[in-house]
Amino acid sequence: MPRQQVEEPFKINQKILAREVRLVGDNVPQGVYPTDQARKMAQEQNLDLVEISPTAVPPVCRVIDYSKFKYEQKKKTRELKAKQTKVVLKEIRFGPNTDEHDFAFKVKHAQEFLREGAKIKSYVHFVGRSIVFKERGEILLLKFAQALEDLAKVEQLPKLEGKRMFLYLAPKAAVVAKPAAKPAAPAGDKPEKKAPKPPVEAKEAAPQEAAPEAVQAADTE
Repeated sequence: MPRQQVEEPFKINQKILAREVRLVGDNVPQGVYPTDQARKMAQEQNLDLVEISPTAVPPVCRVIDYSKFKYEQKKKTRELKAKQTKVVLKEIRFGPNTDEHDFAFKVKHAQEFLREGAKIKSYVHFVGRSIVFKERGEILLLKFAQALEDLAKVEQLPKLEGKRMFLYLAPKAAVVAKPAAKPAAPAGDKPEKKAPKPPVEAKEAAPQEAAPEAVQAADTE
């Protein structure tokens, strides 16, 4: 069976059907050329004529190494995908009879996950005949959502699926952890460094100013 030919994302060389094209790039004089002439200019450099903007009038082309061009395009696509934020889903399991201590422990872990930007899938697992207490499981999950209301929004209210009741939470955008900033210096630090010394000199100068008056009073008498 013949191998299926992969369609190229760009038209190149003889596949460019326009009568004329606009050449851009650093390795050719930019301008509008008949397509045959543009192809010849590419051949003289052992390169390809590649149509990069087919909807322009006339179409825009570059004279480049097409294999290298495709490789760079794929590399950019991979880098963009790698930079996309991956949504992490954390599971938190409850039993229908979860006690307060265990509940508080799970809430604390959920807070950490939400601050890191993860979503929460919490569920109550009913074993055997405990399924008759599904109302208790719903109350437990709603209590869990309420305990996290400052950090999370509800994506799906408690819903029973088989022997499990699920609740989905997503972090509020404002609570996702950011790099901690350096603590600012206390407001009182600078004034303390620049505070003037006690007016010792002023106290010592006071008797010196009063002395001439005392002498003058004595002479008057």
